[in-house]
Amino acid sequence: MEEQKWLADQFEANRQRLSAVAYRMLGSLSEADDAVQETWLRLSRTEASGITNLAGWLTTVVARVCLDLLRSRASRRETPLDARVPDPVVCFDGRDNPEQQALLADSVSLALLIVLETLPPAERLAFVLHDMFDVPFAEIASLVGRSADAARQLASRARRRVRGAPAVPDADLPRQREVVEAFLAAARRGDFEALLAVLDPAVVVRADGGEAPEGVSWEVRGARAVAEQAVRFSQFVKSLQPVLVNGAAGIVSRLASGKPFSVMAYVVRKGKIVEIDVLVDPARIAALRLPSWDD
Repeated sequence: MEEQKWLADQFEANRQRLSAVAYRMLGSLSEADDAVQETWLRLSRTEASGITNLAGWLTTVVARVCLDLLRSRASRRETPLDARVPDPVVCFDGRDNPEQQALLADSVSLALLIVLETLPPAERLAFVLHDMFDVPFAEIASLVGRSADAARQLASRARRRVRGAPAVPDADLPRQREVVEAFLAAARRGDFEALLAVLDPAVVVRADGGEAPEGVSWEVRGARAVAEQAVRFSQFVKSLQPVLVNGAAGIVSRLASGKPFSVMAYVVRKGKIVEIDVLVDPARIAALRLPSWDD
């Protein structure tokens, strides 16, 4: 009994780190929770006296669980989504909590998670564990069944993909919000030229409406196409609430009924919007349990 209590206490002390690892690995809040819970179940069935480094053991186990989930996900999906947007971590002013802060440690933007979604499972694991959590390649090697040098190469390939994408917004959050507000105001007015003024010429919009046949996902590229879409979108969304989405400027949109319709994350670089990632999947929006205006 004493050993189980000690294990439970140690697990709780490591839970935030495990959740952060799982979220970066999976891009899904519910799957991350499942992975952490599975890690606890495995710990509770393990002889603790044989574990010399419990924190390292827990990180390795949650990573292995996540790797299995990623491989299972890839095998189930016969055709890839046109646009896959990971679960956002949405913080309303003054309402963020320690668990959300743990998930967002080290500034994991939604755009970065989208880049990670494009990586093969082994590359994603190597990059997340080594570059984000300083796990040695020797330990990563045992997880992917390769040598330490091969694990290093996996992380290197992933790193090149990450560096080639505009995944990190500018650090000036008030400036991010100014640019986003200018974009939204121009869309409401139908001011096409003002929209083009705040959009990067190569801007991309990804919208994830869930998997077919119920959902429709799409991707739009180029400032003119994005500006046209923004004007159409503004006609049926009745309210927009500024929020933080994974630490960057974002918006929760609502229909006339007050029901949340979408979560939008913006990547602003050098005063221009270079990426907009939109979650519109009704089931996943509901799972976020966003507060109503009166909450």
